[in-house]
Amino acid sequence: MVRYVYDFHEGGRDMAGLLGGKGANLAEMSRLGLPVPPGFTVTTEACRAFLRTGTEPGGMSEEISRHLTALEAGAERLLGQPDDPLLLSVRSGARVSMPGMMETVLDIGLNDDSVLGLAKSSGSDRFAWDSYRRLIQMFGSTVMGVDAAVFERAMTRLKEFRGAPDDLHLDASDLAGLAETYKDLIHEVTGDDFPQSPAEQLRRAVLAVFRSWNGERARLYRRREHIPDDLGTAVTVQRMVFGNLGPDSGSGVAFTRDPATGRPGLYGDYLANAQGEDVVSGIRNTVSLAELEHLDATSYRQLCDHMRTLEHHYRDLCDIEFTIERGRLWMLQTRVGKRTAEAAFAIAAELAEEGLIGEDEGLARVSGEGLARLMFPRFDTTATGDPLAHGIPASPGAAVGAAVFDSAEAVRRAAAGEKVVLVRQETTPDDLPGMVAAQAVLTSRGGKTSHAAVVARGMGKVCVCGAEELTVDTVARRFTTRDGTLVEEGTVVSVDGSAGAVYAGAAPLVDSAVMRYLETGERGEGSAQLVDAVARALRRADGVRRLEVRANADTPEDAARARRFGARGIGLCRTEHMFLGDRRRLVEEMILARDDSARERALAALLPLQRQDFAGILEAMDGLPVTIRLLDPPLHEFLPDRTELAVRIATADARGDLPDPHDTELLDAVSRMHEENPMLGLRGVRLGLVVPGLVAMQVRAVAEAVVERTRAGGSPDAEIMVPLVGAVEELRIERGEVERVLAEVSEESGVAVRCPVGTMIELPRAALTAGRIAEEAQFFSFGTNDLTQTTWGFSRDDVEAEFFSAYLDKGVFAASPFETLDREGVGRLVEVAVAEGRATRPGLKIGVCGEHGGDPDSVHFFHGAGLDYVSCSPFRVPVARLEAGRAALPGGAAGDSR
Repeated sequence: MVRYVYDFHEGGRDMAGLLGGKGANLAEMSRLGLPVPPGFTVTTEACRAFLRTGTEPGGMSEEISRHLTALEAGAERLLGQPDDPLLLSVRSGARVSMPGMMETVLDIGLNDDSVLGLAKSSGSDRFAWDSYRRLIQMFGSTVMGVDAAVFERAMTRLKEFRGAPDDLHLDASDLAGLAETYKDLIHEVTGDDFPQSPAEQLRRAVLAVFRSWNGERARLYRRREHIPDDLGTAVTVQRMVFGNLGPDSGSGVAFTRDPATGRPGLYGDYLANAQGEDVVSGIRNTVSLAELEHLDATSYRQLCDHMRTLEHHYRDLCDIEFTIERGRLWMLQTRVGKRTAEAAFAIAAELAEEGLIGEDEGLARVSGEGLARLMFPRFDTTATGDPLAHGIPASPGAAVGAAVFDSAEAVRRAAAGEKVVLVRQETTPDDLPGMVAAQAVLTSRGGKTSHAAVVARGMGKVCVCGAEELTVDTVARRFTTRDGTLVEEGTVVSVDGSAGAVYAGAAPLVDSAVMRYLETGERGEGSAQLVDAVARALRRADGVRRLEVRANADTPEDAARARRFGARGIGLCRTEHMFLGDRRRLVEEMILARDDSARERALAALLPLQRQDFAGILEAMDGLPVTIRLLDPPLHEFLPDRTELAVRIATADARGDLPDPHDTELLDAVSRMHEENPMLGLRGVRLGLVVPGLVAMQVRAVAEAVVERTRAGGSPDAEIMVPLVGAVEELRIERGEVERVLAEVSEESGVAVRCPVGTMIELPRAALTAGRIAEEAQFFSFGTNDLTQTTWGFSRDDVEAEFFSAYLDKGVFAASPFETLDREGVGRLVEVAVAEGRATRPGLKIGVCGEHGGDPDSVHFFHGAGLDYVSCSPFRVPVARLEAGRAALPGGAAGDSR
C-alpha cells in the first residue's frame, strides 16, 4: 500500500525526492536534536497523484487524520479548539528549492470562536486578531482564488483612515474589523463564506498547495531554472509558533556564510514582533542578525550554536529560518543556501582548504554558468560620479537599463529588445516574469533575505535591496531620491549589485578581475581570494577531465587569446571570414570570372593572403592542432545585396546616367546565383565539387603555411575539414583533390606535409551514414548549429524571432535547442554517428565545433557520448574546461548543484 504521510521523526535529508527539500531537512534537524516544532509531511507522490486525477489519492485523508491526532496528543490540544487552540502552518516544499513560487497558509485552525480562545491563552487580543486576519487573507487568496490586491487595498484604506504608517500601529479592534472586512470580500468575490471548520481549512489548504505546483509563477520559475515539471511538491504541516507575540518574539532568516561573497560569519535579517513572511516580503525593513545579540542574547547564542552544527553537518552554506516565541528559539527550516557565483567559488575553495570536502566535491559545487558570470565586466567606480542611492548588495554584478515600475512593463519592453531595471518597493512572487525579463532588480525595502534578494541570487540577476533613500511611487511610475532627484519611467539607470549602489545614466564598464586573471595571469588587488578560488577549480577540472577543449578562432589574435584561456588547439577555423574586408574585391573577381584563366588569376591573388592567415594562426597555436574548414557559405554571400545593387542601378537610370558596369555585372551574377533556400543550396563540399580551383587554392595555402612554419622551426599541426558532407562519395572526391595538392606542395618544398582530412557531421544523413563516411574521414567534427537546423527543420535566423518565445512559454522547449543541445533528437544522431564511425574506424577522433561546445549542459552530454574534444568561442573556453572536469566526476555533476 502506498504511503502518503510521514512524521518528521520518520524522515531524513536523503528523502528529499519524496518529502521535498523542506520536509526532508525538517526531519534531519529533528534527528539532530534541534528545536523543531513537530509536524508531518504529505509526500510528492500524493501531489503527483492529485495532479494526475484532480482528486485526493485514496487513503491520504485518513493518513493525515491519524498524524493530526498524534500531533494533537503531543500538544495536548486539539486543532482549532475554542480554548487555547492548536494552530498549524501548511507550506510547500519541492525537492528543488523554489523560493516563494508556491503557496503557504499560516494559522490554520482559527475561526470566529477559536480566535477568542487564542486571545485569552496568549494574553493579547491584538495578536489573536492579527493572526486571524492573516489566515483569512492567505486562505482567501491561496485557496479561494481572491486577488491578493483586494485584501491589500482594504489594509491600505484602514491604515490611511487611522493614520498608521504600518500594520503595527493598528490595534486589536482595527484588526478585528479588518478580519470581518476580509470575510465580506471573500463572500463578495466568490459567493462562498470563509470556512469555519478547522478540518476543512486543513484539507483545502493542502490541496491548494498541490495546485500551486502548476501555478503560472511556479511554471515560469521551473522553465527558468530547468526544473522538471513532473516532480510535484510535498506539503509540510507543522505546529505554529509565533514571532508576533510582542517585543520578546520575532522571526529571522540566517546564513552560515555571506551568500553574496562567501565570507565566513553569521549573516541574515531579524524582525522583532513579526512572522516569517514579514521578513522575506520586505514590507518592513529588518535589522541585521548581529542586532539580535543585543535584543535576546540567549536566543542569539543558541542560534549561533545551531548554525555551526548545521554547517558542519551539511558541509555547506546553510540557509535557516527561525522564530523566537517569547524568548524560546525554534528552527523552522534549513536548506543548502542559494548563493552567487562569487560565493560558490569562494565557499568551495575554503571548505576544501578546511578539509570538510574533497577537491572533487569542491569542483562539483561550482559551475561553468557561474564562472561565465564572473567574467562579465563591472562598473568603473572612478568614473561614475555620486550614486543616486545606496542599498544592500543582494546579488552582485553590473547592469544598465531603463527604469520600469511593474512586471508587465518589464516584460513588454524586454520583448521589444530594450534593457530594463525593475524598480519596486518590494517584490512578490507575482513579479517573477518581470524579474526574469529585467537586467537588474532594485527595491527600496527588504534585506539580503527578502524575496527579491533570494530569487535574484538564484537566477544570477543583479539586485540591490533596501535602498531606503529612494521613495518608489509605482502609481506615478517614478522614484525620488533623498535629495529630490526625480527618476521617471524609461530613464536609464545603472545598478551595481556588488557595491549596493545605483547611478544615473549608463555607467562605464571595466573588465572583471577574473577575466583579467584568465587572460593575463594578474591577480589584482582586492580580488585575490576570488581569483585563487577560480584558479583552484580550473586546476582540478584540468586534472580530471577527459575532454580536450579547443577554440573556434579565425585570426592569430583570437587564436592567441584562446590559448591564454587554456585552449588546446583550434577546433574550427572558418576560412570564409578571411575573404571579407579589403579582399572582397578579389572574391568578386573569382565569382565573376568568365573563363578559367580569369578565375585562376583571382585565386592566385588570394593564395598568398590565405597562406599568411594560416601561418599566423599556426604560429599562435604552435604544437597544437588547428582544424581548418574549407569554404562553407554560398558564394553570393560575398557579393553585394541584390536589392541594394538594383536600387543603385535604378537610381543611375533615373538620373539619366549610365549604371556602373561593375554593378551591372554583379547584379547579373547575384541574380544568376540566387537561391530560394541558400543554406541548403550550393555551399560546403558542393562548392568544392563545382567551382574549379577553389579547393586547390585553399589547400595549397594551408600546405605552404605548414611548410613556412616548419622551416621557421615551428611544429604546425594543421587538419583540413570538409563541410556539409552528406554522402561518402562527396568526401572521397574532395579528399582526393586535397591529397593531390598536399603531395604537390610536399614535392615542391621538400617538406613532408601531412594534414589529416576529416569532415563536419552537420546533416542528418551524414550522421545516419557515418559508418560509410568514416571510410574516408580521418576525423569527425559535429557542426551542431546546422545539425540542429536540419534536424528540426528550422531556419535559425527566422524561427528564433518568430516563435521560439511561444515554444518556451508552452513548454515545447525547456531551452532553445541552439543554446543547449537537444539530447533526444540531435543528441541521438550524435550517438549514432559516434558508434558507427568508430565501428568503421576504431580510434576515430571526434569533436564538436558548434557553440554547443561551450554550453555547460551540452558539454556533459558530449562527455557521455564519448567525444574527444569540444570547441567553442575563446571566451567560453574556461567555462568548457570547468564543465569538462565536472562531467568527469563520478556520477557527473550536471548543472549547477547549488
